[in-house]
Amino acid sequence: MTHDLLRLATAGSVDDGKSTLVGRLLYDTKSVLADQLDAVERVSRERGLDGADLALLTDGLRAEREQGITIDVAYRYFSTATRSYVLADTPGHVQYTRNMVTGASTAELALILVDARHGVVEQTRRHLAVTGLLGVRHVAVAVNKMDLVDWDRSRYDDIVADARALAARFDIEDVVAVPLSALLGDNVVERSAHTPWYDGPTLLEHLEAVPVGTDPATQPFRFPVQVVVRPQAGEYRDYRGYAGRITAGVVRVGDEVAVLPGGRTTRVVGIDLGRGDGTVTELSEAFAPQSVTLRLADDIDISRGDLLADPGRPGHVTRSVGGTVCVLSERPVRPRDRVLLRAGTRTVRAMVEEIIDQLDIDTVDYRRAPQELRLNDIGRVRVRLADDLPIDDYHELRRSGAFLLIDDADGATLAAGMADAPDRYAGADI
Repeated sequence: MTHDLLRLATAGSVDDGKSTLVGRLLYDTKSVLADQLDAVERVSRERGLDGADLALLTDGLRAEREQGITIDVAYRYFSTATRSYVLADTPGHVQYTRNMVTGASTAELALILVDARHGVVEQTRRHLAVTGLLGVRHVAVAVNKMDLVDWDRSRYDDIVADARALAARFDIEDVVAVPLSALLGDNVVERSAHTPWYDGPTLLEHLEAVPVGTDPATQPFRFPVQVVVRPQAGEYRDYRGYAGRITAGVVRVGDEVAVLPGGRTTRVVGIDLGRGDGTVTELSEAFAPQSVTLRLADDIDISRGDLLADPGRPGHVTRSVGGTVCVLSERPVRPRDRVLLRAGTRTVRAMVEEIIDQLDIDTVDYRRAPQELRLNDIGRVRVRLADDLPIDDYHELRRSGAFLLIDDADGATLAAGMADAPDRYAGADI
């Protein structure tokens, strides 16, 4: 039986019950250690509760417990007989939208909670916007606290219709909704008798069934060089390799590769995979996301930050990057700011040439040309580079289309970005 991995991120507004839902998933899949459960039950008794407060399984920071909120991204791990899960539990407060960007950046599924009493709210719109912009392929909408609206089917249907309409605005096609009560466990792992009108999967059934992964054979090869392994004394005196992690595609011994940004081509003559015990295995092929060392036919000038790519589909080499950014810093992003832009293992000096527009979360539309983008703002920018940069359209290759804007004075990360193809908005009034 296949045992694969699903990376998912949770998001919801304050008091939607997200921590309780994550705790319920951990508890009902028997992913809680006995001493953890004992501690939760003890704290729950101290608070005068009749049963275990499962939210305490996820709200592990003392400050969170004292305030009853979640303030940081926490990674949880659980598994079933067929699948392992890495769950990024992100905070619900609007001021921590940047944390959701971090948590969802590697996710394949976003689990978005909606309180059945309140329906789709501003944070729901914000979370769906971030989910769509980050290219997360699957969304599960957990309509929680259905017990507090007497399991009203019409209320559920209205919420789902609103969520689907918003998701469509951000090109999210796969949206599955589940009516549930995280507190009582209805439709989380076990099917509820309170929803005879619902014939869809429980939340866990959906998580078990959603497709995961991307076939590397369908993607062009991308390999950001992290380390140049130079000749050494002894048996490695003639060895020269280029170490890194394959971010997309497949490479085989004998394949031709392009070295970007320069554009020279060469051929792969060896692929080495290091083992934990210090031994090295030679491979005939490797694929994303393996970390390997490539040996090349020609002794050419390659350094950290260069990109080895499929010469038939090499992506874009450019000195101007346009794309969507989410500001992660207290320092605003303004036109003419001098920054560093990091994409993959390459960092170049740059200048924010233009703020094109900003996403209005209330209307889910873009409004033109603000003077600056502040913390948690989402907007589109153009950045002028001081050197050539190989980069992909984020909508096609997430790993090699992502970038960071960094303060060149103190090294602080200002914004996370998703590059557009150079011609994405050509001729359009944006």
